[in-house]
Amino acid sequence: MTRVHEIYPDGRVSLREVGLRDGLQLVKTFPSTVAKRRWIGDEYAAGVRHFEIGSFLPASTFPQFADVRELVRTVAELPGAHGIALVLNERGVNEALASGVAEIASVVSATEEHSQANAKRSREEAIANIRRLCEWRDASAHRPIVHAAISMALGCSIAGPVDPLAVIRIAEKCFAAGADVVGIADTVGYAGPKQVGALTEAIIKMSGHPVCVHLHDTRGMGIANASAALDAGARILDGSLGGLGGCPFAPGATGNVVFEDLVFLCESKGFATGIDIEKLVAVRAILREAMPGEPLYGSLARAGLPAGRTSVAA
Repeated sequence: MTRVHEIYPDGRVSLREVGLRDGLQLVKTFPSTVAKRRWIGDEYAAGVRHFEIGSFLPASTFPQFADVRELVRTVAELPGAHGIALVLNERGVNEALASGVAEIASVVSATEEHSQANAKRSREEAIANIRRLCEWRDASAHRPIVHAAISMALGCSIAGPVDPLAVIRIAEKCFAAGADVVGIADTVGYAGPKQVGALTEAIIKMSGHPVCVHLHDTRGMGIANASAALDAGARILDGSLGGLGGCPFAPGATGNVVFEDLVFLCESKGFATGIDIEKLVAVRAILREAMPGEPLYGSLARAGLPAGRTSVAA
């Protein structure tokens, strides 16, 4: 068995910082390894515990992830911190397993059109990859958590609307293949709260396993969608510091839901995150210094906490 319920406890919100991976996948300039380690360390000091720290991709094509192994070690050295990395093929799986990373994520597209455009493989082939990843996990020494992320789960920039029943079937197949966690991703910010809430609730009821919700703020609906996901029972959500990120299939997208705003949302709804918001906002200084031309988003960073509000809940 993996440690999935220890890492993602039932009934407690777990917020995952994906800026170091998803947030950096399209940038022209990116932080140095030293700056990334400061980013992780300062967020850890603010209370963040879940970090998606990169992808196991060719460094010649994706130099922003060339230091992924070092970041795996950086997170592993922090008590209680949890590192996640993305893989797309067998080579990446082997490298991720060798690195000792605590969680390995791989992607299954909700639509055949996006699967072919993004990975040049069918959805069934992608699910077969999840099955092989789980087999290799079971044979490994440290048995990392396997996370099957369903991209375009709430609407596809190529195919258009996505049938929720098709996404539920994909989720069922991923869990049957051995995935510990399934993620539903609004990759291009297609959906609104009603869709997000309904799909989240349906997959949670179907699975009985941890479900992660990954949202993009392309059309300004990120926080509203996150609120709907929480109301529907989601307890694992992704965000990126300053709203870094984007998708090549959504030109002009402002990236992931803003991590700082997501923390404030959770605290406002009564979910303790253990994250000090003021300390978290201060970490943006590292990004401004390392990527001076990269726009940063976030209402909380602009307006600050309301008068009389504390910055952290236990």
